[in-house]
Amino acid sequence: MTIIEIPAGWPADETAARAVQQQLRGSLVHDEEGPEPGEGHVTGLDVAYDDERDLVAAAAVVLDARTLEVVEEATAVGRVSFPYVPGLLAFREIPTVLAALGGLTADPGLLVCDGYGLAHPRRFGLASHLGVLTGRPSIGVAKNPFTFTYERPGSARGDFAPLLADGEEVGRALRTQAGVKPVFVSVGHRVSLANACAHTLRLTPRYRIPETTRHADSLCRRALKEALGTSEPRRDGDV
Repeated sequence: MTIIEIPAGWPADETAARAVQQQLRGSLVHDEEGPEPGEGHVTGLDVAYDDERDLVAAAAVVLDARTLEVVEEATAVGRVSFPYVPGLLAFREIPTVLAALGGLTADPGLLVCDGYGLAHPRRFGLASHLGVLTGRPSIGVAKNPFTFTYERPGSARGDFAPLLADGEEVGRALRTQAGVKPVFVSVGHRVSLANACAHTLRLTPRYRIPETTRHADSLCRRALKEALGTSEPRRDGDV
């Protein structure tokens, strides 16, 4: 098994990581609509950790955006590349996630991250970070709220309420199934918020969580179990 090592020059502390976020944030594009829902490919990205062994497994699963059938999948296992710091979790996993993406032969299309993009204390969560580094359109669909305020959306599928930070709409709490908890959608890169929500609804025909995330979550957990034998993988938060 090949282990992805921490890249040379990778930020080692909060100050360095925040400086990288600030620098890369200037490359964000938020004035594009992005790909049409149901066209091309969508790729789910997720990770599982074993901190005792200092390992993270990443999965990239490409789906046909129309049928939601799996087109291709790839995994990578690497070293955990940063301490656990809320708001800087992207730095723990990005080298391994990029390695998983690099293992694909199909065009990934839209990247769908289990986390946040613009809805982040410094407006630069995992979805934004990966979008800038790859140049691809990206969105974040998180299972849990972070530090933002929002009203409870209506109970019908498709109802939403804005996620607000200092009066700015940075994402939406979106009801993907009637009567179940919402997910938390935010723009990553090169996609509008309305389009990000439309993609999320397209990816949730039966369950609360997008099919991209469901496939990637299962695959990264399997990859880590295979790498570690019988160990049970663990998950971090969403930012």
